[in-house]
Amino acid sequence: MKKILFVFFAISCLFAACDPKEPIEPPATYDPTPYDLKIGDFPTPDLPADNKLTIAGVQLGRMLFYEKRLSKDGSQACADCHKQADAFSDIRQFSIGVEKLPGDRQAMAVMNLAWHQNGLFWDGRAPHVRDQALGPIQNPLEMNETLPNVVAKLSADKKYTDQFIRAFGDINVTSERVSLALEQFMFSVVSYNSKYDQYLRGTATLTAEEERGRVLFFTEYDPFGSTKGAECFHCHAGHNFTNDEFMNNGLDTDASMTDEGRKKVTNDPADRGRFKVPSLRNIALTPPYMHDGRFATLEEVIDHYDHGVKNSATVEFILQYNLQPGGLQKTAQDKADLIAFLKTLTDTDFLTNQAYTKPE
Repeated sequence: MKKILFVFFAISCLFAACDPKEPIEPPATYDPTPYDLKIGDFPTPDLPADNKLTIAGVQLGRMLFYEKRLSKDGSQACADCHKQADAFSDIRQFSIGVEKLPGDRQAMAVMNLAWHQNGLFWDGRAPHVRDQALGPIQNPLEMNETLPNVVAKLSADKKYTDQFIRAFGDINVTSERVSLALEQFMFSVVSYNSKYDQYLRGTATLTAEEERGRVLFFTEYDPFGSTKGAECFHCHAGHNFTNDEFMNNGLDTDASMTDEGRKKVTNDPADRGRFKVPSLRNIALTPPYMHDGRFATLEEVIDHYDHGVKNSATVEFILQYNLQPGGLQKTAQDKADLIAFLKTLTDTDFLTNQAYTKPE
């Protein structure tokens, strides 16, 4: 009788396994298919040769970017402080980590990192995106997790081990591979289709206010001549609206400076008060502004550069006219025009691009 029951169940299981309604998923295999990086009219980025973008690698990085298990208590992912709807930024002055503690600097927007070649974070302490990717995971003020714990959690999930096979060729989950996959995904996050980009392509027209703002943005300030521009382009130019440098933009005097910025990394007194110049793309969507989020609005930012720049030992020479009594003396209309132009850098397609959303 036992033999009959055994045969019956064996046959039943065999038929169940062959049920066409429940197809067997094929085993994961390595997939080196290159990822087609969409860059619009931007120049081809100089990406690292040892981490070429693949469809599988970018997808793994996307999964990890939204994975809450990268945090100590499973409550936060990278995406919680870099929301796509806010142009992958955090509109809080300081992000709140898993221990309910605030960060010490405002979270920078994650976009167009494929063109950043001069260090990541406000102080440039991470040489490459892969280095930056692991920082928040281990930071006690942020996700406060250890890399061995992250590896253990991902290794126990077949969904992830399969994707590591597709992306890297075998089942081994390592912190280095986590960083490389996150780097691939963040390289893929590109904003290139703002109204201003369309204007450059001849498919959109700026309003009179936006055009006046554009001229102000790209014009020198000559205290002795007729050109009285805002000189923004000295630091925010090119396709990504940043010079990718570390600069002191006159936020504090020497006496009032509480964050030494780049000097904490280089220990060079010349770097005191210098911070990474951020891209102005999608700037209208990424308040608050500056490394400490001290300015809540673009109006406050414009006022700072117009007449609020403070002198210090390392303040940039290019701000010499901003430091003069009365500053650049921009009118209310000038300021409104500048803000109107800055809003043309908003890329609405970027905010809803399905390639960057949380994977199902």
